[in-house]
This record gives sequence, C-alpha cells and structure tokens, in this order.
Amino acid sequence: MYEYHQKLSDHMEGVLGTLDDGLYVTDKEGMTLHVNSSYERLTGLKAVELVGKNVRDLLDEGTFNAIVNPQVIEKREPVTELQVLGNGKRVVLRGTPVFNEYKEIALVVTTVRDVTLMGQMREQIKEQKKLLSIYHEHIESITTSNKDGESPYSSNQRDEIADLVKRVATTDAIILLLGETGVGKDWFARMAHESSLRKDQVFLKVDCGSISETLIESELFGYAPGAFTGANRQGKMGHFEMAHKGTIFLDEIGELPMPMQAKLLRVLQDQEVVRVGSSTPKKVDVRIIAATNRNLEAEVEKGNFRIDLYYRLRVAVVDIPPLRENPEMIPGLIYHFLERFNRKYKKEVTCHPESMRIFMAYRWPGNIRELENATQSLVVTCQGNEIDPDDLAPCMQAAYYQQRIQPEEASGTGSVPFPEAEAMQAGLFDMSGKTLKQAVLEYERQVIQKTIDQLGSVTKASAALGINRTTLFRKMREETLKN
Repeated sequence: MYEYHQKLSDHMEGVLGTLDDGLYVTDKEGMTLHVNSSYERLTGLKAVELVGKNVRDLLDEGTFNAIVNPQVIEKREPVTELQVLGNGKRVVLRGTPVFNEYKEIALVVTTVRDVTLMGQMREQIKEQKKLLSIYHEHIESITTSNKDGESPYSSNQRDEIADLVKRVATTDAIILLLGETGVGKDWFARMAHESSLRKDQVFLKVDCGSISETLIESELFGYAPGAFTGANRQGKMGHFEMAHKGTIFLDEIGELPMPMQAKLLRVLQDQEVVRVGSSTPKKVDVRIIAATNRNLEAEVEKGNFRIDLYYRLRVAVVDIPPLRENPEMIPGLIYHFLERFNRKYKKEVTCHPESMRIFMAYRWPGNIRELENATQSLVVTCQGNEIDPDDLAPCMQAAYYQQRIQPEEASGTGSVPFPEAEAMQAGLFDMSGKTLKQAVLEYERQVIQKTIDQLGSVTKASAALGINRTTLFRKMREETLKN
C-alpha cells in the first residue's frame, strides 16, 4: 500500500496539472503550497511568484482583491467568491476544506474558473438549445403532419389555395402569404416547405415583430467574434445560416425596420449574408417564405416599406381569406381541435349540434386562432362531456339567435319577435284602461314569454332580446309577483 501511495505522491503534481480548472492549495494558515499549470495559464500568475507566500499578504499587495481561506476555516464548509486579479481578470473561486484524521482542517483547496469562459459556455449552451429547439420543431411538424393528406382547414376555396401553394412549393420561388391575423399563414408556410424539395431540411420560423430593433440584425445574420461588448468570442450564427439548405419563414415581415429591409433585400438578391462586425459575405442557400397581415402596398405609399423589397417579395402571392368567408371549414376545425385538446386534457368532450350552428354563425374576428383558443377553453371549462349552447359566450349566442329571427317575422326592427303592430293585430296588446307604463310592461311580458317559447331557453331568449339573464329573470319575477 505504501508503494502505491509513494508512486501517486511522486506524480501528484503531474496529476493536478491535467485538470482544466485552476487549482490553488494552501494550508490552514493560508500559506500557498501549490498552484497547477491551469491556474498559471488562467490567471497569468506564476507558481514561483505565489508558492511560499500567504494569501493575506498577496491580498495586501493587490495581487487579487478577495480570498476564501478565512471563510472556509471559519465555516468548515465550501465557500464561493468572485475574485478580481491585479491584471483586471475576473475569476470564480470555490474553496473547499480538506480534513485530517482528527477532523481538523489541514488544507484548503480552491478551484478557479474564468468568468469570461463560463459566460461563453453559457452562450454556447444557449445556442445549442436554440438549434435543438429548431430541429425539435422540425421533427414535430413532420411527425404530427396528417398521414392521409387531409386537413382540418378544408373548404373549396381553401383547397384551391392549398393546390396553388403546392404547385409553387416545387420551385424555389419566394412565397408571400397575405391575410388577417389567425387565418393559418403558419400552416400554409409549413405545407409549402413539406411539399418542396427541401422537406428533409430545417424549417425555421422567425417572428420579425417580436425581435427588438437592436437585436434583429445579429439574430438574422449573426455576428463576428468580438463584434460588440458581451459578444461570444467565437461569434454566432444567424437564422439564415441556421436555415442553410432549408426554408426560412419570415412571419410578420411588415414589421421589419427600414434599415433591416435594405439588408434583407441583399440576401434576396445575392443569397449571401454579412455578420455584424464583419465585412466578409457568406453564401447561404435558403428558401424564403414571408407573411404579413399588413397591406404592403399601403405601407409602401406611407413610406414604411421599401418598394424594391415589396416587388422582390411579390413572386408567388397567396391571399388567404378570413374564416368568416369560409364557414364550411368550421366543423372540421372544431372536430380537429376537440380531438387534440381531449387527448391533451384526457377528456371526451363533444359538440352539441346547436352549438355547432352557433359556431358557424359567429364571425370569428380572430379567425382560426380564435376558434382554436375558444375550443381549448370550452374543453377545459365544460362541466359535462358536451359543449351546450349555454356554454358559449353571449356574443356568439346573440349573433346566432338574431339571425334566426327573420325580418318578415320581426316587423323590421330586427331585434324583437313581437312588434306592437303585430301584437295589436293579434289582439294581444290592448291599451284600453291602461296607463302607458302598464301597457309597456304588458307588452314586455308578452315579448319575453313569446321569445322563451320560441327558443326554448332563458339563455337564448336573453341573448336574442339583447338583455342579460339577470335582467330577464328579474322582469319575469316582477310579473309573477304582480299576478
């Protein structure tokens, strides 16, 4: 056993020199016993300048501004501290006590790490996570795509647009998707990628409206080593380089600041990018799909969008109509979203036929995205296993039930099913012997009762009459008490 210990002792300095971290060893009084080669390389200080000196004296001399030995001795446990060296370099110290057989502290071993290097490692990890996220999203889009080729977004008009996108996708032409927020531009962009020759490569979506003006250039085009304070020492790839050989989807391109529009134009024309802080162009091979909910022609006239970029983008233009113009899509979308959210929340919620008719009557200003969020909310909040009309928002119910009260049945007001003229003619509205207030109350009672009888529900009646349920119940209760 002694022989093995002796062999290890003979080579201990060499063993400590193999460590990547700097190592600083003192006794319990703070006398420097050893520093390894990694410490010398990391700090610029040499072993001959330190060994045999007390760390307190080195602190007083200004060799560094902080030590951990006294705290380690006092606490008898590891201590971490930030240290600034005399040359301005910053390092992190981690001092750990080493105990002898009597449980007394014999040594303090301090590992030393470069803060700058740690920051670079964090940046590299962040970049790796971003790349993993991109590839995970790409893989997910492949694995979740509908195997039978059918889509919940189907309608005659929508299918014609899909056919156009698929035809254009086989080329490398720029695709410009136009339409209101929530109409499904993302879906068409992904479909274009999956129908292209680049379908096995990365599909990278960039939301141009969510990146600040100060960061968008470095995010899109990357930056060179040391381009600015805090930059990664190795530099950084931008989105265009990440999407090399694949497809980049520039969502909300109408939000791009004017300076960035000029730089993007160069990418479209020359298929090359220049990193921030560099003058060397790098060739990139990417398919570009752009989308916006803005009227780009109007933005050009206002001076908010470059006319040359606008015409460069107008190669294959796809105008996607809002959901209100394609109500036949709604049932397929509802069933699709119900299936997804039932699976997610482990529920078995279905949609009542009357609720489906209400869904189809609503105008959906937020389009497919609003429908998706509404379905998710209903699956989560629905008390039973069926979405009943009463579960729907009052604005949806009102839109539907107002449509059911036809003008020829409603006297031209479009809001109540029993106007005065019709009521009088039917002998139901008799003014004789009544004050105006009494006559109005009588008429109001008949309208409420008739509406409830027609629609079969207090909720539906309140929506059709444009009053809330509480008011309707109060009026009914007053009439009951009067009788």
